[in-house]
Amino acid sequence: MTTVRRGAAAFAAAAVLCTVVAPAATAAPSPTPTPAPVIPAGLYGTKDPTYDGVWRQSLAFIAQRTQGVQPAEQAVAWLSGQQCESGAFASYRPDPAKPCDPATMLDTNATAVAVQALSAVKPGSTDQEKIGKAVDAAAGWLKGVQNKDGGWGYNPGSPSDANSTSIVIGALAALGQKPGEVKSAEGRTPYDALLSFAIPCATQDGAGAFAYQPEKNGKLLANADATAAAALAGIGKSVAARSVTPAQAPTCTDLAKPTVERAARNGASYLAGALAGTGHLNTPPMPGATDPTELPDYGNTADAVVALAASGATKEAEGALTWLQQNSAAWAKESGPAAYAQLVLAANAMRTDPRAFGSVDLVKELNATGPAPQTVPSATPSASEGNGDSGSFDLWWIIGIGMVVGVGIGFLLSGRKK
Repeated sequence: MTTVRRGAAAFAAAAVLCTVVAPAATAAPSPTPTPAPVIPAGLYGTKDPTYDGVWRQSLAFIAQRTQGVQPAEQAVAWLSGQQCESGAFASYRPDPAKPCDPATMLDTNATAVAVQALSAVKPGSTDQEKIGKAVDAAAGWLKGVQNKDGGWGYNPGSPSDANSTSIVIGALAALGQKPGEVKSAEGRTPYDALLSFAIPCATQDGAGAFAYQPEKNGKLLANADATAAAALAGIGKSVAARSVTPAQAPTCTDLAKPTVERAARNGASYLAGALAGTGHLNTPPMPGATDPTELPDYGNTADAVVALAASGATKEAEGALTWLQQNSAAWAKESGPAAYAQLVLAANAMRTDPRAFGSVDLVKELNATGPAPQTVPSATPSASEGNGDSGSFDLWWIIGIGMVVGVGIGFLLSGRKK
């Protein structure tokens, strides 16, 4: 799960590069300063929300609820107001009063994570019946755009990818559904799609990893982002998952008849190996960058910690967690709410106090990126309050289901891209 919607960011960067290298027929006028983005009331963060408004808001809610923090009514209203009549969400709608139309770029990732975030809202703090209907509608839309292979693409109708499919699986799991029972028109499940991206252990390069999508020639190339997402989804967990016992070292094993759980544990083995050297994953330079040096990938490192912890590989995740505690403060401050949320979820997964994450109180910093929350516990919830996938908000969700009749269940995170 990337913090910034990388696909959109890469596209925008490529567009800029193309503009730079294009020959100009006449002298270009002096550049006009880019106006500061307009941040709607209730939205977390101060940066342009065009590509990640719903994503960062939702991820912030999920992370806050694992720590017992209840978002402000204004923040919840902003997120629910982003939903289209069909139940879907776009990455961001600057004018939610304007109805969605065929030109609206609907986003499976944003819809998935928004469903999980809204379902986590504490009953009694807002219009729970309205929230229940929103969850029901979004879940129905997501199932309606499932691809024939059982997976999902970033936008409805686009080819399935490991990240989007994993986000949906994680949300289904967080909301109490069984992903293996959600079938496409051709009888394929999300797990069928996920297995198609798994790289066998016998492969020399990227053994055990997952690819984002097959290359044009059908080859699968290891992708750390996709692997972190799929390793978590393959064992039926969401981003709010916590470590499990007994601990078990991840191994890579090819089965005569592959299973998604085995593939997920193979993915955990790949992540453990990738983290073993430096304690972090790397990200390649953007297209056109003059410096070819790979840089630390804080967001995917945090995601890898969650995936490893959820699979029982806490020992293999400890080094990465320590590295994040020592090195992620500046990155999170620059990146904003989604980054703080990812770090909170990594700490939550490892049962570490996010209020004392190195020298940073992640919960305080996350809360400060949006409207003041309704409630903020004076201490981090105990482990007994967060044993399940969705951390400390699972109990509230269960209570909410009892209060709302006919709430359909829907599902999770990524806006992530290749």
